[in-house]
Amino acid sequence: MLIEDEPGLVSVIIRGLKESGVEISVAGDGSTGLEMAMKHSFDLVILDVLLPGINGIQVCRELRKKDPNIPVLMLTALGSTENIITGLDSGADDYMVKPFKFAELEARIRSLIRRSSAPSIVSTKQEIAGLEVDISSKTAKRYNKPINLTATEYRLLEYFVQNQNKVLSRINILENVWNIDFNMGTNVVDVYVNYLRKKVDNGHSVKLIHTVFGMGYIFKQEPEHENTD
Repeated sequence: MLIEDEPGLVSVIIRGLKESGVEISVAGDGSTGLEMAMKHSFDLVILDVLLPGINGIQVCRELRKKDPNIPVLMLTALGSTENIITGLDSGADDYMVKPFKFAELEARIRSLIRRSSAPSIVSTKQEIAGLEVDISSKTAKRYNKPINLTATEYRLLEYFVQNQNKVLSRINILENVWNIDFNMGTNVVDVYVNYLRKKVDNGHSVKLIHTVFGMGYIFKQEPEHENTD
């Protein structure tokens, strides 16, 4: 489903996706798009932010209440780090800035649909230094205290936990948490690592998220007095 109010762009996306064999429904404003999404089941929603009526951020939040798992790709002219964070925090799975290359849009769509249809992981729990991540329920707690995470923060934590003791570059993180590169001029990775660090490590003597200067980040068990961050 496409929720977009620019007729020219709508025409381009419809034509391109139909050539790839994709069936697409369109809404020209946020209220209509939200109503359609609530009544019907879609494999993916492409969503503008600046929409007549209800804006894309509000639409995404309401969609998430109905279906936490439907892939949402925000496609918008708003490209600052703050805009990206707001979009992701509202529940979007990916964020793409206009103008864009159609081949990249298709690649992101394929990636999101692949991820949403991937089979469940058999081993559902990962534990380290009192931190327990439940992959089946997408929840986390440390020393039995629940950690309230956004969808993006959870994906970042899961990626860290599954790659313990490995140095992960910002590009590694972008490609695996957000699937495809964002503009490296933004500091979205650093912002989300700091969000996660405050929720996972603050108040605990053993730190898990560490900066490797000039290289990226590493997730490992390390006592506070050894931590140089």
